[in-house]
Amino acid sequence: MSGERRPVVDLTDEQARRALPLKWGTVPRDVIPAWVAEMDYALDPVVLEAVQRALADGITGYPLFGHDPALAEAYAGWADRHFGWAPEPEAVIPVVDVTAGVRVAIDVFSGPGGVVFPTPGYNAQLGLASITGRDEVRLEVPASAERAEIDLDRLDRMFAEGAQTLLLTQPHNPWGRVFTRAELEGIRDVVVRHGARVVSDEIHAPLALPGVEHVSYLAIEGTHDHAVAVVAASKAFNTAGLRCAQLVVPDAASRRLLADQPMARNDSHSPLGAIAARTAYAEGDPWLASLVERLDQQRALLGDLLATHLPLVRMRPVEATYLAWLDASAYGHDDAAAVALERGRVKVSPGESYAPGTTGHVRLNFATSPERLTEVVERLARAWA
Repeated sequence: MSGERRPVVDLTDEQARRALPLKWGTVPRDVIPAWVAEMDYALDPVVLEAVQRALADGITGYPLFGHDPALAEAYAGWADRHFGWAPEPEAVIPVVDVTAGVRVAIDVFSGPGGVVFPTPGYNAQLGLASITGRDEVRLEVPASAERAEIDLDRLDRMFAEGAQTLLLTQPHNPWGRVFTRAELEGIRDVVVRHGARVVSDEIHAPLALPGVEHVSYLAIEGTHDHAVAVVAASKAFNTAGLRCAQLVVPDAASRRLLADQPMARNDSHSPLGAIAARTAYAEGDPWLASLVERLDQQRALLGDLLATHLPLVRMRPVEATYLAWLDASAYGHDDAAAVALERGRVKVSPGESYAPGTTGHVRLNFATSPERLTEVVERLARAWA
């Protein structure tokens, strides 16, 4: 849809403590939180109004089980506008959140072999393979690598040695990478050669920043028989607590297999989450455009601040998300996050939680106000340097 942009509004500290109880409510008042992936911005008023209207109407019962036609149509239209590719609406199936959707996909569609998990990787999905009864096979990207990429030769060997699924996070968290079409085609070729599967976590797809283009793995020819994507509006619209993501299952036989699963296999999502997601997909473009512009500005500001105050910190180019993967090891602190909290009163996410054994790395959330981000980097400089 088109329309006049709606502005991004910064939350004050007090508003953020009320709105974001995990991010802001679990730290002392003198600490600036820049860790969990939530934004310090007020909700898109159109999404907020839709949820408030639903509550006023008393919509607090069970959601539709299985296919939700209105939500599916809204996502398909949104994907077509933003990516030039969209699934059939029948392929879009609600789940409670992205990580639960990944688990369901592995449980239902994958063979018993190991799950390849590139690291650094989203910390909530570290160990997810073992929950499904499979081995986790970590494909480590060296900290020294100038560009975080999937090593196709190593991926090929892992499949040859018995792994059967790749958990692909793209755009990637915490690298901030957007994989190119050529990279995805290379991954597809390796996967097809071994008869393996792909579960593509694409929750950050709406947050591809200027200069890159998100390509869904499912938009690559020859992927529908071996892959599903897990998507959501929750990361881009700050509605994670409303609990609704979507599985995109393009293969009809796979959809039938999923429909035949016991109800307990797919945790029930929230009707309020479905309404928020449907509204974001159908009516959220004007706010999302303002958000992407703001995040692009924040990305540039962070680069300038680091160059000025922490010139030895290495930040790989952030192509998507509002999360920066920072290598601060040149300042000599193995646990840079702990030092940031103790000396700088800034909470960032420790690199160890994304890549066990990593030292000197942190993940920093820059989705905040320019003033707060400036204070964050100045405090980190006092703590680390």
